[in-house]
Amino acid sequence: MRRMLLIGTAALALSACDGDPAPQQRGANPGLPAPQRGLLPEMTVPRPAAWGSERPTVPQGYAIQAIATDLGIPRQTLVLPNGDILVAEGSGGREAPSLRPKDFIAGFIKNLGKSGVASGNRLTLLRDADGDGTYEMRRVFASGLNAPYGLALVNGALYVANQDALVRFDYRDGQTEASGPPALVAELPSAINHHWTKSLTASADGRFLYVGIGSNSNITERGMAAEVDRAMVWQIDAATGAHRPYATGLRNPTALTIQPGTGQLWAVVNERDEIGPELVPDYLTSVREGGFYGWPYSYWGQNVDPRAQPQNPAKVAAALRPDYSLGAHVAALGVAFSAPTMGATFAEGVFVGEHGSWNRSVPTGYRVVFVPFRDGRPAGAPIDFVSGFLNAEGQARGRPVGVSVDPRGAVIVADDLSNTVWRITPRRQ
Repeated sequence: MRRMLLIGTAALALSACDGDPAPQQRGANPGLPAPQRGLLPEMTVPRPAAWGSERPTVPQGYAIQAIATDLGIPRQTLVLPNGDILVAEGSGGREAPSLRPKDFIAGFIKNLGKSGVASGNRLTLLRDADGDGTYEMRRVFASGLNAPYGLALVNGALYVANQDALVRFDYRDGQTEASGPPALVAELPSAINHHWTKSLTASADGRFLYVGIGSNSNITERGMAAEVDRAMVWQIDAATGAHRPYATGLRNPTALTIQPGTGQLWAVVNERDEIGPELVPDYLTSVREGGFYGWPYSYWGQNVDPRAQPQNPAKVAAALRPDYSLGAHVAALGVAFSAPTMGATFAEGVFVGEHGSWNRSVPTGYRVVFVPFRDGRPAGAPIDFVSGFLNAEGQARGRPVGVSVDPRGAVIVADDLSNTVWRITPRRQ
């Protein structure tokens, strides 16, 4: 075992000396380089560092403050109608044993960049009773959950996507703790849980819940049997729990949201690894009912991935091209549509939380970006909204995950490395 680690470390050191990757290609028409295959992908994981007296960087005219610290791996947040904030805390996964040495090495390296805090497995409620920006109340709303991630509130019901099940709590405005255990809505695939996060949003009328379920592998190396009901978005009937595939071929749809005014479902998706630092772009896309988005047979539309066996030319021909590239390996884990209260520059578009790369020699992501929209579609280059998560020494002081927009004028960001919830607001004039 020690010999394997030494060999792996040496290989990683060599891969990191290959030079910086080309600039990220972001937007509707990214340039896609030729695939690069090697013994190991480039792997550089920034080691954790404390914030100290520093804070993340936000645009001029905006302020940022920590409204909760010392949490148990905060992943996603939900702003409730009365302004309270629910925080889903937890970390999951149920890996199958791997016989590939590079999987062991990659897992070891990725763990170096994670928080050592125990999984909270709970929902925490934050309240700012007097509206001064200080959330003076902090209370456990529900505990004993199983790696909760996605959150949605519709029609007097709070839905939570655990790693193994979608559950429901009754909710009344102003409630500070659950009135009882949750009711099961639907079981979710979890026998193996390589991509354990279960993202969640609800249709505007509350009739349907949409759950994003990631693949159990990078490129089907565990076999297709492990991918049944995976790499897709489920549509679940809120009343009966009946489900069906809504869209497929989405390798890891880590965050979902509904576009205001249109009811259109959007997602951010983490794409496949191990074919180079600039492939494959993680992306933001509208999600079409019945649409197929390529995984595992192709990427960014109809670019064939020969690693997927057996090949499926018919599937490749049907693959839809995503709407907007966020860049390869940024690990987008949060998405939320903005509101006019966030100022003119950030009034129309989406905020995306980028958790950050692990398989590039030069890290990318580690920020929250704003993708501007025009006429309901992405239009223009992304704008850094929250940055500075990497310090001058290349260490990570935080890693953003979920983003939520408070319509009264704030963006809420969950940071699962420093175990902090950040609040960003326009400064009062």
